[in-house]
Amino acid sequence: MSDKQKQRGRTWSVFTRLVVAATMVGGGLTFALDGQSAAQEAKPVPKALHDIASAEGRQTAVLAGGCFWGVQAVFQHVAGVTGVTSGYAGGSAGTATYEQTETGTTGHAEAVEITFDPKQVSYGKLLEIYFSVAHDPTQLGGQGPDSGPQYRSAIFPRNDEQAKVAADYIAQLNAANVFARSIATTIEPGKAFYQAEAYHQNYVYNNPGQPYVVIYEQPKIGALHRLFPGLFREKPVLVADSAA
Repeated sequence: MSDKQKQRGRTWSVFTRLVVAATMVGGGLTFALDGQSAAQEAKPVPKALHDIASAEGRQTAVLAGGCFWGVQAVFQHVAGVTGVTSGYAGGSAGTATYEQTETGTTGHAEAVEITFDPKQVSYGKLLEIYFSVAHDPTQLGGQGPDSGPQYRSAIFPRNDEQAKVAADYIAQLNAANVFARSIATTIEPGKAFYQAEAYHQNYVYNNPGQPYVVIYEQPKIGALHRLFPGLFREKPVLVADSAA
């Protein structure tokens, strides 16, 4: 099976799980969707009380929160971010493929690696965007219509300092009862990141009319613009040489 065939298979297998109930309302369609809908408002959260002091040079962060298409798209629009790559984290190099990860048995989560300039945007600020815009951190076993451990909410810290900031922030948000449910995000240190196949890179940018993208992913970019206007960049930073 070619990469393009795999892509098409994912598109329709996901879309058929949406459980769409369409009714005519004033000449238009109203959709009832299982999981998080496009109409659900992103929830602002307090900034992290503990953060990493500004450092010299490029830094990286690895975050997972459901389908990597939307998480990548969100952070591609954040000022100070210099690159966002979709990939896999949590498992081994030998199983770091889309086909194997989708079985839910590899330990991998669909994740993104974010490179950023800490003098422009801090690690704590990236986590603030992650918890408020990029996904719902209280969902267990998946995200929206995507179920399985490969769609879990997880932070893969690159060092002990990142791990501490993430743990402190989760404790801070839970203590403040920011969400109706406890945060389900796991912190998984010491896990390598492996880049995903080319057709997964810049997916939201390359496929703006795809139904899953329209319903689940593009609204996150709008929420980023609304909640973080000072950090929003109109032109996304894209992975070079990705497949269109």
